[in-house]
Amino acid sequence: MTTAISRFPVPEIKDLPDDIREKVLAVQEKAGFVPNVFLTLAHRPDEFRAFFAYHDALMLKTTGNLNKAEREMIVTATSAKNNCLYCVVAHGAILRIYAKNTLVADQVAVNHLKADITPRQSAMLDFAIKVCLDSQSINDADYALLHSHGFDDEDIWDIAAITAFFGLSNRMANVISMRPNDEFFLMGRTPR
Repeated sequence: MTTAISRFPVPEIKDLPDDIREKVLAVQEKAGFVPNVFLTLAHRPDEFRAFFAYHDALMLKTTGNLNKAEREMIVTATSAKNNCLYCVVAHGAILRIYAKNTLVADQVAVNHLKADITPRQSAMLDFAIKVCLDSQSINDADYALLHSHGFDDEDIWDIAAITAFFGLSNRMANVISMRPNDEFFLMGRTPR
């Protein structure tokens, strides 16, 4: 049985605008498959371009004090709070690979307070979850705590921006019933 990956039409790769088709094919070559997010969001090309431009600015950033695993940790933990199956599965897979840890994604998705992560990472996730669920109550004490763990204001912006961006992503994935690719479930499950 084949399950639809979205409630909305999913264009064929051959029918995509050239720039989007090139991006999708590049991802396919690197990953070995096309993550469903690329296909489902291609339904609206202008929004696809804007989404991935901001995604890449946040997640592929090479400056600041957040490493790639920590960025994925934020996505996984906050996506779990937003009940987004797609992002928990997809970004959990990427987190397992970047962290070289087969358990961390599941731990962070279920309860980061019990996860095998550093106190610094726990403070980062406490803040991200507060941004996710209760952003109006962010105050100077939140900044002071993060500063005490070595985060600067630009890092705090990054944590908040990743959380906020994926809040949008989580909501759209839920609304369109975006299905995670089966390939994600096995990624990073065996120790390297």
